[in-house]
Amino acid sequence: MTTDSSSRSRAAADGVSTFKGRERALRADRLGTGGLLLSVLAATAPLMVVAGVMPTTFAVMGIVGQPLLFVVLGAVLVLFSLGYAEMSRHVHNAGAFYAYISRGLGGTAGAGAAMVALVAYNSLQVGIYGIFGFEVSGLFATYADIEIAWWIPSLLAVLAVGALGWLKIDVNARVLGVLLVVEVLLVVVFDIAAIADPGKEGLSLHAFNPDTLTGAGVGTALCFCIAAFLGFEQAPVYAEETSRPHVLVPRVMFLAVTGVAVFFAISSWALTVATGPAAIVGTSQEQSAGLLFFLTEERLGGTFTDVLHVLFVTGMFAAMLSFHNVVARYAFAMGREGLLPAAFGRTTGGSGAPGTGSLLQTVIAAVLVLVFALTDDKPTGDPTAPVLHLFTWGGNIGALGVIVLMAIASLSVVVFFVRRGAARAQAWRLVTSALAGIALVVIAGYTVKDFDVLVGAGPDSSLSWVLPGVIGLALLVGLVQGALLRARAPETHARIGLGNEAFRLDQEAERTP
Repeated sequence: MTTDSSSRSRAAADGVSTFKGRERALRADRLGTGGLLLSVLAATAPLMVVAGVMPTTFAVMGIVGQPLLFVVLGAVLVLFSLGYAEMSRHVHNAGAFYAYISRGLGGTAGAGAAMVALVAYNSLQVGIYGIFGFEVSGLFATYADIEIAWWIPSLLAVLAVGALGWLKIDVNARVLGVLLVVEVLLVVVFDIAAIADPGKEGLSLHAFNPDTLTGAGVGTALCFCIAAFLGFEQAPVYAEETSRPHVLVPRVMFLAVTGVAVFFAISSWALTVATGPAAIVGTSQEQSAGLLFFLTEERLGGTFTDVLHVLFVTGMFAAMLSFHNVVARYAFAMGREGLLPAAFGRTTGGSGAPGTGSLLQTVIAAVLVLVFALTDDKPTGDPTAPVLHLFTWGGNIGALGVIVLMAIASLSVVVFFVRRGAARAQAWRLVTSALAGIALVVIAGYTVKDFDVLVGAGPDSSLSWVLPGVIGLALLVGLVQGALLRARAPETHARIGLGNEAFRLDQEAERTP
């Protein structure tokens, strides 16, 4: 294997190889710590979590100790990040999860992980279009007295996100940054207002009492809450587009996971303070997704609440763009390494963006929105059902997929360093990875077991096994693809997870007489 400098010099001597090299590598030096952190955090959609996930968890699960759950999950994900971040110092690949799993468990396992990642992140991204369209149509009805079908703003958002996906990643980071910062500031204002004007029980810390985490709903509440963290694990996806990936990626992951844990723990506690711990479950059941807006109306007035409604929508847009960028880069990495057609492994024009991967995600999103739109307005049905199904089905399928990927990646970290003879040097990281992996397997088990609750289906509904079965099917398809490549195209199989090294191998092969 040649060094980076010799590869570049040889490529410069060969016009064809230079062209291919530029196409098959994402542009470096696009993101610094701030840009990378904003790109990652935008996926967590803080306002959507505070206004949507938290009230739902309180209402459905009846768990007062949700703030403590965020602390517990934060600790688990920090344990996961210790090994995951160390892995990022050795592997710089837009394929992230599947690249790490390939390096630890082999190319076939990597192919399975790649397909799971592609399905999971697509599901997460497309699911948000449902609730986005629903909320935008509601804003038009409330403030402009205009009735529009939910799928119209959803499709317009698909086009807008697709267009932004073709731009330079640093341009995307600026868009995400503005939306995220404003969103977070508004939540912080509510937190301060709730603490300054608490409910009847005052500044109670009861929500952090371990006794609040008893009961049958705790496992399912974990599933709800872990979805709020999704995004921090995306930092390695952008490793090739940073100047110092071995420094920036671990730094951003730890900043993201600790920041999210603290922010959501405080914000969910603020909700319990505003209503009183004894009333939070009942008030959440009464107000549902309107809980936050109900509380801000009381304390901060109608104008602030109106602005919050608008920022609720823009926060969703930021999350959709963030997940779109991740899907495009996974498709790019898979195309570069032979898991998707080679056209996906090319960057586009002067932006250096993975344009074909972006186009793929845009098409998938448009098709799925149209499919759910065709089921809308049934005479005998609930007109909001397609919207809510798109959101809950997509979100929970995606969350399950990422939890599975994190669990497998934890095992991969252990195997990777043991095979490299670094088990003693990395002993404490291997222990934390193993502990995190066990915890994530337990959470994945609860997610599958309680999937009917997560998607609002009955216990006897076929959805309880069909929807999580999507992730199982994706894993199976990927494993079969990996096994076939190993048998029929061993050179392609050997490149799975190599990232930039894959096309450097091609360049060397071209120069071999």
